[in-house]
Amino acid sequence: METMLAAVYHGPQDIRVESVPVPDIGPDEVLLRVLRANICGTDLRILHGGHRMYPPGTVRIPGHEVVGEVAAVGERVSGYRPGDRLFVAPNMGRGDSRETISGNNNLDPQFDAFGITLDGAFAEYMRVPAAAVRGGNLMPVRPEVDAAVAALIEPLACVWRGQNKIGVGAGDVVLVMGAGPIGVLHILLARLRGATRVIVSEPAAGRREQALRLGADRAVDPLSEDLAAIVRAQSDGRGADAIITAAPVKALQEQAVALAAVGGRINFFGGLSKDDALIRLDSNAVHYKELIVTGTTACSTYDCLRAAEIVNSGRLDLAPLITAEFPLAEAPAAFAAAGDGRNLRVTLAPDAPRQS
Repeated sequence: METMLAAVYHGPQDIRVESVPVPDIGPDEVLLRVLRANICGTDLRILHGGHRMYPPGTVRIPGHEVVGEVAAVGERVSGYRPGDRLFVAPNMGRGDSRETISGNNNLDPQFDAFGITLDGAFAEYMRVPAAAVRGGNLMPVRPEVDAAVAALIEPLACVWRGQNKIGVGAGDVVLVMGAGPIGVLHILLARLRGATRVIVSEPAAGRREQALRLGADRAVDPLSEDLAAIVRAQSDGRGADAIITAAPVKALQEQAVALAAVGGRINFFGGLSKDDALIRLDSNAVHYKELIVTGTTACSTYDCLRAAEIVNSGRLDLAPLITAEFPLAEAPAAFAAAGDGRNLRVTLAPDAPRQS
């Protein structure tokens, strides 16, 4: 039996690098050799035992931000050949649900997803089931795009979905609340979509400096500066046209309505914990300013397609978001680096030798 290296979840704080069987594939499936797989906030939540799809007793390979190359195809698969370089959109719907039919397979109540309900990308190889092959989850990546950067198509797709929901576009003053990796992606995409001013609210000095380097016009420390006054000053007194709460912090959602312009649009992007999900909302501000307040979660396969087109176009430079790389054999250290607050994205390289 052929084996491979994988980082396997065995319980909270228990990720083990193990030798496991290379997945078998059926006639309608694809075997992908993983080139790069990035560690995101969802993976950290899994590690800490906080993901509902990882109940006690779960043993599974996480990882859903992935680019690989085709290692083998089933006998009935057409359109893919060994050596093809592909991004994998993570979510699969049931196929006959209203959500999936409408193009929102990420909202399907019986969804499957790599690294969430199925074995994922923190391994040398990953099986792509027939539903994903049929569903268009495999998307070409141009050879000149770095594999770790291409794996960022997935979080970019989530950001694309959030900004689409509130119509971020030309002329907007955009406020991004939180300058972690998702906040930085919101800055970059808002710029690409034509925002004239991008303001960032972030208490960590290093992240504020990073946000300015990557395209923010103003970075505000909400703990020591008057955010509302700065937003007014940056918007000719109107307030922000579009606001994205890019961190899972209750206070940000509560503050957003006061910071919005008349007719402003707000996206609650960062979801709150179940125990902290009730907020105080000024409904009069929503009513009298005619605000739009909405939320988005994850991304559909179509969102991934649009994000893949952006990355393949070369018009958005995501390389600065990859701030550390570890061999797959050192996955526990990579998880520690991903959670230490100093990195934007940590990538795992299955083909890299163990560091001395």
